[in-house]
Amino acid sequence: MKEFRLAITVIALVLLAVFLLYPLALVLDASLRVEGTGALTLANYAKVFSSAYYTNSVVNSLTAGVLATLCATALGVPLAFCLARVNLPGRTVLLTLASLPLGLPSFVAAYALVLLFGHAGVVTTALRDIGIPIGSIYGMPGIVIVFALTLYPYVLMPTIAGFKAIDISVEEAARNLGGSRFHVFRTVLLPVVMPAVLAGALLVFIETLENFGVPAVLAEDKPFLAVDIFKLFAGEADSNPAAAGALSVLLIAGTSVVLLIQRRYLGKRRFTTNARSAPPPLPLSRGWRIVASTYCWGMVSISLLPFAAVLMISFLRFRGPVLHWEASLGNYIELLAGSYQPLYNTLILASVTAFVATLIGAPIGYVVARHRSRLTGVLDMVGIVPFAVSGTVLGIGLILAFNNRPLMLTGGWLILVIAYVVRKLPFAIRSSSAIVHQIEPSLEEASINLGVSPMRTFATLTVPLMMSGLVGSVILVWITVASELSSTIVLYTSKWSTMTVRMYQFLEGTAPGTATAAAAVLILFTAVPLLLVNRRLRRQDGTLL
Repeated sequence: MKEFRLAITVIALVLLAVFLLYPLALVLDASLRVEGTGALTLANYAKVFSSAYYTNSVVNSLTAGVLATLCATALGVPLAFCLARVNLPGRTVLLTLASLPLGLPSFVAAYALVLLFGHAGVVTTALRDIGIPIGSIYGMPGIVIVFALTLYPYVLMPTIAGFKAIDISVEEAARNLGGSRFHVFRTVLLPVVMPAVLAGALLVFIETLENFGVPAVLAEDKPFLAVDIFKLFAGEADSNPAAAGALSVLLIAGTSVVLLIQRRYLGKRRFTTNARSAPPPLPLSRGWRIVASTYCWGMVSISLLPFAAVLMISFLRFRGPVLHWEASLGNYIELLAGSYQPLYNTLILASVTAFVATLIGAPIGYVVARHRSRLTGVLDMVGIVPFAVSGTVLGIGLILAFNNRPLMLTGGWLILVIAYVVRKLPFAIRSSSAIVHQIEPSLEEASINLGVSPMRTFATLTVPLMMSGLVGSVILVWITVASELSSTIVLYTSKWSTMTVRMYQFLEGTAPGTATAAAAVLILFTAVPLLLVNRRLRRQDGTLL
């Protein structure tokens, strides 16, 4: 067994070294060089730390990340419990709708809400006209709201899998000792699923630090790390890759600290149960079932507000960048008159990435959760780094690393898949490791003692037990790749343009209506596979539903 785990660890570290650490080393090397001469220097870091602007950028990014993570967790955990343990009407539809926020590019969601709740938004203006003053969505509150409403599925999906993996006897024992349902939930169930909750919360926090779309739209004059990195690399204000590399180090450092805290917490506690099948639905009274249904449908409906705004705006007329309250199909006519290739590219790249990322991430998550050593600790740290690195930074690193022979990958689809797999690998790793924490190791030990090889035990015993977490991983990776922009904008060519690139180009130009129409089409292609997968999972015991 030890040889099997060691082989997985070594292979994973080699892959991450080639496609993650090496490209980042080339980017970060620029942060230690004097522009023009190439001499080593720390002046770039000194400039960052001595600048009040960049200090505020760090503070704003961390503040938004912490607040959004707390809000997303507070929203996602109760919803996950209800979807996992309460017999709600329309659970399949609910889970599908709850997963949709990850499929809408964040900058499109923020832009749609600006059209509704901005300084001159439709809703803001209407309320002011009837004497109800309301502030705009710009600033820190708006950023936190958008992040919480669009990122809570990161907490929701692994937590559902966690609740479904709890042995019902644990809950029954606590109830037989006189504990109320709320007391059992707070003191027994919630601590057991804490690895899944923390895995999701960590993804939310990292995504808020890395995301530049929402702050770019809503921050106004407030600096944010991801926006500053993008501007410095893209040369929007002052092309300075050295300063951007230094800021990227701060992103990685912040994420590493959070990961260390999480690992320390998990390392001191046991979370395994002996679940053999999914626990049955709770026998709630009619009143409590109505309360649970109201909360779930209300929560999901609020989170879909950006979607509703996009769909509504896509059927309104635009004259240039100006929105007019007139129904029209002009946005869709203009969109459909163009090429379908970006849609094909998005579907192909998202599907390939979801399969490859899960295929690589599941063994890594298993080893990280099962075998605690210095080597696996390094693997865990390196495996979470991609999500902390701006997509723009990783994209430029890949260009620097693979734009020359003998391994020239730029200009094709493969470098896009590599970027996506590397960036989304933490989804697969954290989802897999979270569910492995709840699988009793004695099951694998019994299989190996009966003469089954460790590799076959992993494939035929452990993987099926991990299936709920793996399905959640595939869904998360697929829908987030479909809405990926930051690395795509650096690596794509005209042949491999995606839907998000087209949306960004439309919004940057004079066709915001066409951008919302493209977003509506992407929503459709995201919702249909989610619905089909969730309907299938509902028929299977021990799944997300």
